[in-house]
Amino acid sequence: MLRTNMVLLFFIVFCALGVVTSQHKARKLFQAVEAEQERAKQLDVEYGQLQLELSTWATHPRIEKIAKERLKMRVPEAKAVIAAAPREVRP
Repeated sequence: MLRTNMVLLFFIVFCALGVVTSQHKARKLFQAVEAEQERAKQLDVEYGQLQLELSTWATHPRIEKIAKERLKMRVPEAKAVIAAAPREVRP
């Protein structure tokens, strides 16, 4: 009888340690998931800021200013512009 009680006690302690270990791992994994979700939110915010910055850098007046100042480009005179007639589109 004593031997059976000792085996059962060992089994209960072993199961209890397993439960504690699995709960600890679950908590650690939950913390990792929350951290990654927070990182994903930060990356979404950063992506939005980069999209806004990209739209600012690609505005027509800014590009025209750079073309004039850095590349020394200028708008051609009206008589130098040749406009081609649109082609017919056949089905």
